[in-house]
Amino acid sequence: MAIQHFLTLRDLPTADLKMIVKRASELKVNPNLAKSQSRKTLGLIFEKSSTRTRVAFEVAMNQMGGSSVFLTTNSSQLGRGEPVADTARVLSRMADCLAIRTFEHSKLEDFAEYSKVPIINALSDTYHPCQLLADVQTFNEHRGDISGKTVVWVGDGNNMCQSYINAAAAFDFELRIACPDGFGPKPELLSKYSNRISIRKNPEEAVAGADLVVTDVWASMGQEQEQLKRVEKFINYQVTPELMSLAGPEALFMHCLPAHRGEEVTANLIDAPNSLVWEEAENRMHSQKALIEFLLA
Repeated sequence: MAIQHFLTLRDLPTADLKMIVKRASELKVNPNLAKSQSRKTLGLIFEKSSTRTRVAFEVAMNQMGGSSVFLTTNSSQLGRGEPVADTARVLSRMADCLAIRTFEHSKLEDFAEYSKVPIINALSDTYHPCQLLADVQTFNEHRGDISGKTVVWVGDGNNMCQSYINAAAAFDFELRIACPDGFGPKPELLSKYSNRISIRKNPEEAVAGADLVVTDVWASMGQEQEQLKRVEKFINYQVTPELMSLAGPEALFMHCLPAHRGEEVTANLIDAPNSLVWEEAENRMHSQKALIEFLLA
């Protein structure tokens, strides 16, 4: 039987993704419904720093009766040059599932090729699918099915933006992207999903009438040296209450966090009533419970 990995949203059919999102909401209401993961272990291998992702995975596994083991590059032989293939062969004989947070997406693909257990993308430079499960869950809980709605991405065409492109196809919504020239998502994604997404000239045009507005930091992990350059390029792409006022009357705001208040989003918007960033963050734990259940079933 083939091992089911979760490297991008495209790894699972829409029906399974919707089932996971629905299950996450059920587990949020009643955690006791979770299937026991007693005597099962989740391995966490993180090359990038983390708050929400690590805690969500560890608490989720703990609440389901399982355990987790956390490794960083510096605390494992990966930091001394051990090949990914060798690490994957060894750890997948000890753990029941591996969640990996890394830079190059190709490392995840290498882990998946040599692993005997499911591999979860806990974030790469290219995609962040676990966050999208939580985002869709959060929207559904407040506004009903996201299918048919209009979502707007404002800012860098980064891993989150590219996961939103995959989500638009999987969950059947329109995605408008407003980003500066030279900072868009991968052209092949734009071409593949041209029936779902569109690039808009400016944030005001993109946000008009939207149901959900999403953004992220202008410089992701590993791009810190570009911070000043990016601030200059993105200065007109800040999400503000004034920009949100152009969206639909019940429009929501999301951000995967951490946020740079005063850069990509104003502080007063993060704390506004239509901002769901805190619940969105909490839902990472519930959606990851549902994902672990699915992959280990």
